[in-house]
Amino acid sequence: MLEFIISYFEGSVKMSFLREQMSMPSQTNKPNIVYVMTDQMRATAMGCAGVEQVRTPTLDHFASEGTRFTRAISNSPACCPARATLWTGMHTSEHHVVSNDIQLRTDVKSFAQSLNDIGYKCGYIGKWHLDNNDRGIYVPPGPRRQGFDDYWAAYNCNHLYFDGYYYVDDNPDPVWIDGYEPMAQTRLAVDYIHRKAGEEEPFFLVVSWGPPHDPYREVPQRYLDLYPEESLQLKANVGDKVNRKHISGYYAHMTALDECFADILEGIEDAGIRENTIVVFTSDHGDMLYSQNEIHKSKPWIESINIPLIMRWPSRIADGRVTDGPISIVDMMPTLLSLCGADIPHTVQGKDLSAYVLGDETAAQETVFINQPIVPDIFTHYEWRGVVTRTHTYASMRRKPWILYDDKRDPDQLRNLVDLPESEDQQASMERLMQHWLEKLNDPFEDSDEVSAKYYKGSKNGIMPIFENETVSVTKRLRRQTRKQLLDAANPTNRT
Repeated sequence: MLEFIISYFEGSVKMSFLREQMSMPSQTNKPNIVYVMTDQMRATAMGCAGVEQVRTPTLDHFASEGTRFTRAISNSPACCPARATLWTGMHTSEHHVVSNDIQLRTDVKSFAQSLNDIGYKCGYIGKWHLDNNDRGIYVPPGPRRQGFDDYWAAYNCNHLYFDGYYYVDDNPDPVWIDGYEPMAQTRLAVDYIHRKAGEEEPFFLVVSWGPPHDPYREVPQRYLDLYPEESLQLKANVGDKVNRKHISGYYAHMTALDECFADILEGIEDAGIRENTIVVFTSDHGDMLYSQNEIHKSKPWIESINIPLIMRWPSRIADGRVTDGPISIVDMMPTLLSLCGADIPHTVQGKDLSAYVLGDETAAQETVFINQPIVPDIFTHYEWRGVVTRTHTYASMRRKPWILYDDKRDPDQLRNLVDLPESEDQQASMERLMQHWLEKLNDPFEDSDEVSAKYYKGSKNGIMPIFENETVSVTKRLRRQTRKQLLDAANPTNRT
């Protein structure tokens, strides 16, 4: 058992932690893990962050039951690179998923495979996005599922929130969803949790929702009604180029997901496994959403790289704790493997931060590495590398520094400190930290064309041509036509 010994001296309170074998659970008490991941959610898009006016009562309460990491970072803020980093514990220079729609390598031991080795049953529900550029492809059982062999209710990539589909286990025929996709996925998750709760083996379940990634308006109307466009209070760094409908829809998705998350937590409670289940709520990357006059992701600003991260494990992870030590996606695999008593593969480049997660502030790391090796024309401007500390964000292009912000004094990143005389020492320090990471990772910081020639063959202007196989594309088109006809019949004024 972990004992909290509180010592009082000179008016300050310090906490020391005694761990009697806590870092290596026995076979009989290994914790379950429920890993809930949104897509394109920035860290401030929840009420408990205290920044944006978005209604997330479940997340706010959940944060009071666990630890919220305010400096959680997406090392490579785009869908596929971030997910590849999560499941391998490796940076882009090693897992080679340098942009979207690249199939993840199968020759290194993954997160789920490492848990399989110690008896875990691993299930996956929702968006995968780690296969090839056929976004409607059926990912067959085997290595391409990266160890999620117990249950599979997933698809490669689609963002069809009212016309969604998924593939189940070894059935290559898609199952089509009626209604809002995350709600259907949540029902599947609760069913899986209840099934596994009665078994002896621990389980690892990933629930990967598509929202709040665009399309921002594909969300039930009752949630959109909560956020009238004219009443939205925009962040200070949002310029004149803004689509309020997008921000309204983004918030609406978040409130809908908050209700789905409540159902998952209730399912864990009803199954009687709350005390021995680690619940993680996070995302793959953020969304600029018109901050800095930018959209989408793949940029080094805080809205793109800073993701939500809340972890709950009753009696083990402190409740109500808010901490700002840097922690990143590449660290999630080794950290959670350590908490479960699994071996960390030698290929993992992330850091085991289990001691920090359990409350030891001295175990926090000083910096995390961020990067964008490919330049997708629609997302970013340059290939870049950078570092994040507790207090600063720094990124550089290949030939000159790009951004430097003091995030404590300037949380909206309104004043770029690059090349200002007053920040000369700080900039030099951050540049040294970045160069240290490049050397450590053996990252040559090549230009986009060089990287594409190695790992992104067939791409053009930083984007891979994408498609859906005929079975999926035809059915999707017919379903959309039918839904439009039903809407037009119910609302004749909607016809054009």
